[in-house]
Amino acid sequence: MRSIWKGAIGFGLVSIPVKLYAATEEHGVSLHQVHVKDGGRVRQRRVCEVCGEEVPYSDIAKGYQDDAGRTAVLSDSDLAELPLPSKRLIDVLAFVDAHEIDPLALSRAYYVGSEAAAAKPYVLLRQALVESGKAAVTKIALRQRESLALLRVHDDTLVLHTMYWPDEVRPAEGLAPPERVTVRPQELKMAASLMDTLSEDFDLAALHDEYQEALDELVEAKLEGKAAPVVEETTAAPDNVIDLMAALQASIREADAGRGGRKAGAATEETAPTAKPAKKTTAKSAPKKAAAKKTAAKKTEKTEKAAKSAGGTARKEPAGKTTAKKTTAKKTASRKRAS
Repeated sequence: MRSIWKGAIGFGLVSIPVKLYAATEEHGVSLHQVHVKDGGRVRQRRVCEVCGEEVPYSDIAKGYQDDAGRTAVLSDSDLAELPLPSKRLIDVLAFVDAHEIDPLALSRAYYVGSEAAAAKPYVLLRQALVESGKAAVTKIALRQRESLALLRVHDDTLVLHTMYWPDEVRPAEGLAPPERVTVRPQELKMAASLMDTLSEDFDLAALHDEYQEALDELVEAKLEGKAAPVVEETTAAPDNVIDLMAALQASIREADAGRGGRKAGAATEETAPTAKPAKKTTAKSAPKKAAAKKTAAKKTEKTEKAAKSAGGTARKEPAGKTTAKKTTAKKTASRKRAS
């Protein structure tokens, strides 16, 4: 890995010689502008607007034009003479808690490698940052431009993040929803459940650039004279969420099904808000209700029969009572004859 900057970290009266190395790189196919008709390269020519001549790169300088049309030409020597106290120095200004720096202010990242003779002060600064939980706010000049930078620890290496100046970060006023929005507790629970589902078995290192892979396949097919590979269509996200709860529940089911984890809808059953259900007849209560209906029907039948009987002929005596009356009459007649 080739270094892009060489200097030192200024830590009080301690100077730590270091080198900077680019910590990130963007992958991709380098595409050029070509003529559609014959595939010839289309190149840009640097032409002067005043004389119309093509200007070699060595004769190009930087310039600034004001509103009146005046131009100030700034050569490399002019820029080199500007005062840059941090030209070869990572000047430590202060130490702050790492969470105090908004990631929005961070720009590019560089590994800070130590020189062989500076191993001890390098490790001393690294260990002090780890044990204190702090990061160092510094200033550095890169590519003839001074900027703020954050010095922190990554694994066993110091990392430098260039930063935007405070007035370079735009305010976000007026971008949030203007009206007051109330979020229900049920919706927060569903959102938390969806977050947990999407976070299960997540592996950042397993992610890859699907667009770049498709572009590589397309370029390879074109070079070999083959037809362009068929690309699967992706489902666009809905742009009008009508029922937020339904959308959250559907998202959880889809995430569960895609990950092959828990049964779809398990989280929904646990956290989904439910309205009061209508009373249902359970299996146990059904026979009791049926028996009660039958008993009521029998009582109604007896009542109707008794009413008919009372309104018509005289009620018949039971058989036992009639026999008893006849026996009593016979006994009375025999007594009279004996007397």
